[in-house]
Amino acid sequence: MATQRHLAAILACDVVGYSRLTERDERGTLERLKTYRRDLLEPLVSENQGRIVKLTGDGMLCEFASVVNAVTSAMAIQQALAEHEAETPEEERIRLRIGVNLGDVVCEEDGDLYGDGVNIAARLEGIADPGTVVVSGTAYDHLQGKLDCGFTPLGNLRLKNIERPVRAYRVEPDASAAAPPPLPEKPSIAVLPFTNMSGDPDQEYFADGLVEDIITGLSRVNSFFVIARNSSFTYKGRAVDLRQVGRELGVRYVLEGSIRRAGSRVRISGQLVDAISGHHVWTDRFEGDVSDIFDLQDKVTESVVGAVEPSIRLEEIKQARMKPTDYISAYDLYLRALPRFYSMTREGFADVRRLTNEALSIDPCFNLAKALGAYIRSLSVSQCWHEPDDTRVAARMAREVLAEARDDPTSLRFAAQVIAYSAKEYEMALGTIERSLLLNPNSAQGHTGCGWVNAHASRPLVAIEHFHRAMRLSPVDPEKGIALSGIGMSYLMLERYEEALAWGGRALHEMPNYGSSHRVVIMALVKLNRLDEAQAAARRLMEAFPTFTLTLQRQINPWQDKGFAERYVEALGIAGVPE
Repeated sequence: MATQRHLAAILACDVVGYSRLTERDERGTLERLKTYRRDLLEPLVSENQGRIVKLTGDGMLCEFASVVNAVTSAMAIQQALAEHEAETPEEERIRLRIGVNLGDVVCEEDGDLYGDGVNIAARLEGIADPGTVVVSGTAYDHLQGKLDCGFTPLGNLRLKNIERPVRAYRVEPDASAAAPPPLPEKPSIAVLPFTNMSGDPDQEYFADGLVEDIITGLSRVNSFFVIARNSSFTYKGRAVDLRQVGRELGVRYVLEGSIRRAGSRVRISGQLVDAISGHHVWTDRFEGDVSDIFDLQDKVTESVVGAVEPSIRLEEIKQARMKPTDYISAYDLYLRALPRFYSMTREGFADVRRLTNEALSIDPCFNLAKALGAYIRSLSVSQCWHEPDDTRVAARMAREVLAEARDDPTSLRFAAQVIAYSAKEYEMALGTIERSLLLNPNSAQGHTGCGWVNAHASRPLVAIEHFHRAMRLSPVDPEKGIALSGIGMSYLMLERYEEALAWGGRALHEMPNYGSSHRVVIMALVKLNRLDEAQAAARRLMEAFPTFTLTLQRQINPWQDKGFAERYVEALGIAGVPE
């Protein structure tokens, strides 16, 4: 029997900054690491009924029959190592990253392990902060109530060479350290993805799109605090405890429901739950024709507002709602484009371009589709996925949106970012994004967009404030890397390079396919004179975006501060980005 498959808890760990440590003191680092393996790591693994599968230079792979034992061992290793290194100067300390996964593995005759169970543990180890333990969602589900520790949700992460997003949590040794976000003073709510009851998987986009519109409608009521769509959708397809959802997202109320579409008829069922008590606050069902879909959305939103806060004037929600188009077929194409936009892939962006073009061919005045079409072209340039005329076309479309859509916060938010990035008209962009947030103060994406517009306009401190606000409104957002990257970029502008590197590194861990994060890390490393690491980071950038060049960066430089723009390109060149 050559190989066997079985379920196992896998612990993967490695030393943070191992190359840098050995460059400073190769003999001393190797001796200390050898001692720690013999006196700390191996005994703590054995004590928790684990086995060391293999040592990999500065790393180690271990197998446990119990995920509880694996995490107990991981926490003990981190605590023991921290105690032994406490007197060592910060820049010389040996610190570990540890990832734990529960999954299927393939065991070879020699005892080595392979498979997704191992790969995911290794990827989680790679995104862990120094001195911490990160566990997968499958491991987390088996740990509830079994350990005296807390868990901070990190959302659904896109990990290198792992096809599907992986739900992950950081282990907090002190349970109180993972305390949920405090409840806002306003009524606070999260809207979970509605179940598609149509019996047709192709209608999934329709259900998701309607929920996104309900979230937008609720978030435009100034009296509410509403969790952003991206955090709510991390719970899609999962059986969840609504009280736990409330704790993780820091909200009082959770709305869930289902949508059934059959031919031209639509039925929406919803229930609102008090996440603290678990009691149902409201439940109802709405039916109508597809042509009445906007009215049905309004009814759901108004009912939630009335159930949660009777004192809120329902006129707010009626005033906030705008019918985006008279053509349901155009709206349907826009809904199909949204999940492809959120994919953040070259193929997804191409689909968005095609679908928004089709929607505009049906209704040339459909500003939401035009705004998304402009933004996808502008963002494609940043990601090196663009077509030759994208910058000019994006700016033209964005100006058309501004001339026609004064009261749609989503269209204004898209347009503002395009005007700043592609047209470099910073005052117009600032005014536009401020109006978008005035119309929808609860938009996490609006605050992220505002952060980037302010960063481009050389207002880094204001930008950082908006990025942090975005992350509170969407605490487990799979696209949190965009805000994290913006914070890193802002610290580059402030010449605070250590902080820029830390935030840029976090951004890369969250979203490895977001080009800006690579560039933040490269410039920070160059400015810290860590040139070997900068060159390695530049190679990773070029592997991910092989068409990126310094010439392209000079063409698209969106910074109002020309001195920063020059330093930015210079640093990329020093690291080895080709001309």
